[in-house]
Parts: sequence; C-alpha cells; structure tokens
Amino acid sequence: MSNRILIVEDETSIAEFIEVYLKNEDFEVYKCITAEEALKIIDTKEFDLVLLDIMLPGKDGFFLCKKIREEYKYPIIMLTSISDEASKINGLALGADDYITKPFLPLEMVARVKAQLRRYKKYAQTDDKGNASILSYSGLELNIKTRECSLNGNQLNLTPSEYDILRLLLEHKGEVVSSEQLFKTIWHDEYYSKNNTISVHVRHLREKLGDKAENPKYIKTVWG
Repeated sequence: MSNRILIVEDETSIAEFIEVYLKNEDFEVYKCITAEEALKIIDTKEFDLVLLDIMLPGKDGFFLCKKIREEYKYPIIMLTSISDEASKINGLALGADDYITKPFLPLEMVARVKAQLRRYKKYAQTDDKGNASILSYSGLELNIKTRECSLNGNQLNLTPSEYDILRLLLEHKGEVVSSEQLFKTIWHDEYYSKNNTISVHVRHLREKLGDKAENPKYIKTVWG
C-alpha cells in the first residue's frame, strides 16, 4: 500500500508541481488550498505525511499544524517562502518535523519526504518490539509502547520529533550523541551544518523539561 500524502498549498502551480514528483515516486497524493478544507479531509482519510504551506487564505499553516498535532503524530513538513528564522522556529515549536524554504529543488523535497516517512515508520514499528517498554532517568519516564512521557508523574506533551530525540538520548544515557548522529538516526538523512532543526527541537525539549542549558539536569551540551 502506497503512502498517502496531503498537500496544503494555495498556489495551484506549486501544488501540482509537488504532486507530479510525489506521484512519480508512487505516493498517493491529495491536495487542498485552505486550512478549513484540510481539516475536513483529514477527518475522513488517514494520511502518512502532510506538506503544509504557512501562508494560506483564512487560517494559516501555523493554525493547521497545531490542530493536526492535537490528534495525529504523522510527520508535518512546512513549506514557506518566508526566510526569517522566527517563522521556522514557530512551526517547529507547534509540532512540525521539518521545513523547506521556497524555491526548493524537487529532488530535495522528495528526499525529505522519504526521510520523514522512514523515521515515522521505523519508530512506529519498533515501539512494539523494543525490549524495554519504559525508559527512565531521574523522574523522567518515556513509555515506548504508548509514546507517552512524564516528568515526576506529570504528563509532558511532546511533538513526534521531540519524542524521537528524547528517546534516542535516553537510549544512550551517559554518552555523547552528536547533532550529526541525531540527524542521521532520526531523520535518516545527511547532516547539514547550517540546518538548525535539531537545536530548535532540543531547545523546546529543554523548556518542557524545565532544564537550563547553563545548569542542565537532563540534556547537557558538549561543545566541540
């Protein structure tokens, strides 16, 4: 069964351009132009990934990303022509897994889609097969089977990428895990030194853990 992808993009030419390349890779593709339309189709179809433009008529991509994350854990890749870091960081904070800045190369877009799907499928499969169902450290508990996380008994609402990063770190407690290793293991993609996706996710993860970068209890940065 082919993976089902939803494109939410109000520029018809871009949506059709993306659709052609994804269909060439045997993906099943659906398109819509507004957040409201997307929410209706999401309620009737099961998707494996969403490509989501930030600038949409009516409710924007940030709104839709937040609504999707309230119920679904599949990958979200944000498409944007906005080059400022604040917009990208905002999208990642709301639960997006990656972003692509327009204009983009079609092969790069396809590669990122495949990388996110591999990550999602891998962790969905291994959650039921791992030897240890609970990973823990100093009041922090991660339930692999349910993908739930708690800190001192209080539930934490993690995005899928934050969960994957925390899981990998807990599986390597006491070891140095490089940004390159995180990127390659979780995203199954080559590491780009200018890509700040990892640092943004880790920063928001620290905030949810109440961790301080200058005096960390859970996530320590080892420079160099």
